[in-house]
Amino acid sequence: MSASSPLPAIGILGVGHHLPATVQDNASLCQTLPVTPEWIVEKTGIEQRRIAAPDDTAWGFSVAAAREALTMAGIAPEQLGLIVCCTFSGDYQFPPLSAKVQQQLGAPHAQIFDLQANCSGFVAGLTVASDRLRVDPSVGYALVIGVELCTRYIDRHDASTAVYLSDGAGAAVLGPVAAGEGIMASAFHTDSSNFEAVRLRGGGSAFPNNGRPFDAAVDLMEMNGIATWKQAITHLPPTIRRACEKAQLPLSSIDFFVFHQANLRLIEYLVRKMGFTMAQTFTNVATVGNSGSASLAIALSEAVRGGHLRRGSRVVLAGVGAGFNFAASVWHWTLEGER
Repeated sequence: MSASSPLPAIGILGVGHHLPATVQDNASLCQTLPVTPEWIVEKTGIEQRRIAAPDDTAWGFSVAAAREALTMAGIAPEQLGLIVCCTFSGDYQFPPLSAKVQQQLGAPHAQIFDLQANCSGFVAGLTVASDRLRVDPSVGYALVIGVELCTRYIDRHDASTAVYLSDGAGAAVLGPVAAGEGIMASAFHTDSSNFEAVRLRGGGSAFPNNGRPFDAAVDLMEMNGIATWKQAITHLPPTIRRACEKAQLPLSSIDFFVFHQANLRLIEYLVRKMGFTMAQTFTNVATVGNSGSASLAIALSEAVRGGHLRRGSRVVLAGVGAGFNFAASVWHWTLEGER
């Protein structure tokens, strides 16, 4: 491809998701928390969440979601040239989760790597994969997975985490589409001034597990909800606007949004702030909870399968993750969902 040649168009060809069987409602959760079910709904809109079983694995969830996405796309694992797993709760510190997924799917030609951008990981992963496909068409097709087993890392007595967090996986297959379709632009932003607001320190090299007993103060997730809310409402709308500007589209021309499913009240606020209505987005956080980098991937899969997205629509995918980092991408939608 010459330097002057236009880059190939890359779109999402198939989506899939997997949720654990166990459903935990607010009444059950509140048996160990100093809050009421009504308080949880008022503050977060969450009514229930999905909990992984003791023998569930991140690779098992990933492979189940991936197989659904591959089937919808009509792509065989052997055609994959890239597998990206977006996660902060993989089965091991290393080797990467994506290598296990490659092994279990039977995708011998796929480059693999894991991407850790916390809850904005899936949007970042889609952008990285589409960029790779555009500059090297020999890659062919890419599989991007968002997967988390968040509940393995929370204190059941801590309302700031237990209320929100959930488990699951979502996946998307990317490949060539017609010129002018698919991903149009992405934008990213980082404000690290609240770096410590959402964190899991245990197991990192600054807080190694070796030679010390379990310590809930560092070995379980910590989350400052107020800081997260302020960061999201401050930085996510401008990041979305910048992605639209790069795509040469006015924000008002966007047809549909899919957000990281952090908190229903936060999504409602963001949608209103940007001048849209809740009819222009899809949410599942009320029944699925916040599954980290899997949440947007699961919501996207459910939105497609539920017929909420239409071919030709202008779609924004957007999320916020710890750090704090913000991600948004604009798509000329090509995948016609089920109805």
